[in-house]
Amino acid sequence: MAHLNKVVRSVNAPGDLLCVDIFRRPAGSYGFAQYRRDPEDGRGWQPIGGDGTERFADEADATAAARAAVPWLDGLA
Repeated sequence: MAHLNKVVRSVNAPGDLLCVDIFRRPAGSYGFAQYRRDPEDGRGWQPIGGDGTERFADEADATAAARAAVPWLDGLA
């Protein structure tokens, strides 16, 4: 099954082991999710928070919620 959400912004933490994706759903709402990558693990990015179920009216609202939920993101996004 294809992933239908479109990532509109992806922000990596210093060191590139954590990232937050802000995405737009096909119906027009926005959300965010946080991921972790372990270099020694070849599986790639794994979800660790912000499961993407919250819905926001626009990218700015999703980004503000992500900043509030993910401490390292404030100041980078």
